[in-house]
Amino acid sequence: MVSMTIPIAKPLIGEEEKRAVLEVLSSGMLAQGEKVAAFEKAFADFIGVKHAIATSNGTTALHAVLVGLGIGAGDEVITSPFSFIATANVIKMCGAMPVFVDVDKTTMNIDPHLIEAKITPQTKAIMPVHLFGLPVEIDMIMAIAEKHHLHVVEDACQAHGAEWNGQKVGSFGIGCFSFYGTKNMTTGEGGMITTDDNALAVKLRKIISHGSERKYVHSSLGYNYRMTDLAAAIGLEQLKKLGRFTTARRENAKQLTARLSTINGIITPSVTDGHVFHQYTIRITEDFSLKRDRLIEELQTRGIGSAVFYPIPIHRQEAYSSHQHLSFPFTEKIAREVLSLPVHPAVTQQDINLIGNVFLELSQR
Repeated sequence: MVSMTIPIAKPLIGEEEKRAVLEVLSSGMLAQGEKVAAFEKAFADFIGVKHAIATSNGTTALHAVLVGLGIGAGDEVITSPFSFIATANVIKMCGAMPVFVDVDKTTMNIDPHLIEAKITPQTKAIMPVHLFGLPVEIDMIMAIAEKHHLHVVEDACQAHGAEWNGQKVGSFGIGCFSFYGTKNMTTGEGGMITTDDNALAVKLRKIISHGSERKYVHSSLGYNYRMTDLAAAIGLEQLKKLGRFTTARRENAKQLTARLSTINGIITPSVTDGHVFHQYTIRITEDFSLKRDRLIEELQTRGIGSAVFYPIPIHRQEAYSSHQHLSFPFTEKIAREVLSLPVHPAVTQQDINLIGNVFLELSQR
């Protein structure tokens, strides 16, 4: 097995994060405390909203929001079938039904032009995914939601700092972010909810803390979805670096596109000014010289990491057997073609040259 000289993801943890964690360890306050509050304030300011509520991960952020909105049995939530499965799982966790809408063939995000046809009297929310760091056409979705009196829950777990028309994602509807180890900024595990709704923020803080507003007084059912001060200490330092990380990702993506866009059989990612490139995801079409699986093997032998996000659409998963009869042509086509390449800030110009040269070589076989 060849070791990956260019891994698909690489968390960048510096001395600042290490010192911050040691300070928390020395303080003796390891669970939710002042660091979490400081991280929430900093993240709310960054997104441009009144409230940020820290959670244990992105999945718990999404689930807590749906619970807070009162979504449950008999309700429907419209979302994308092309995402990490947590997007749909949280809907089912509430007893509600995910209703899938096919994706746009260029952006790979949910196609907003197809949403309205899926709205029924049972529809309570739309959950668009800003996939791979590319913002969905959120203004169109917000207009549809307003027309039909629906909530919008932005799955922004891959889109820290992404913008649509100059406004941060997570500030249009109710935002949910993940700080998993491979994300654009990390706390190891962790999540964040962003909202301008004062009443909802109060409710969410109860939901993530066993339904409690003060110690040992529980007015409603809740969960233990809290973030620790250890995680928040890392998050505060990562947030300071996010702008630099994003600039590096965008520059790496630009360089990769320059090298790959002229190669027959490769479709490079759609780009907008607000794209933050959580993943740099190309499509390997039938015109390329190698099948995708063979290409992955060839890249691996040269020490180039790659990954398929996502090989099986949600509606084709065994856990979604009730949806397997459905067909979403673009989603199914894209799932057969996508391949993500290293774009993280640790990728160097030498790495990009190697990736470009290897693809050019393989395309000529």
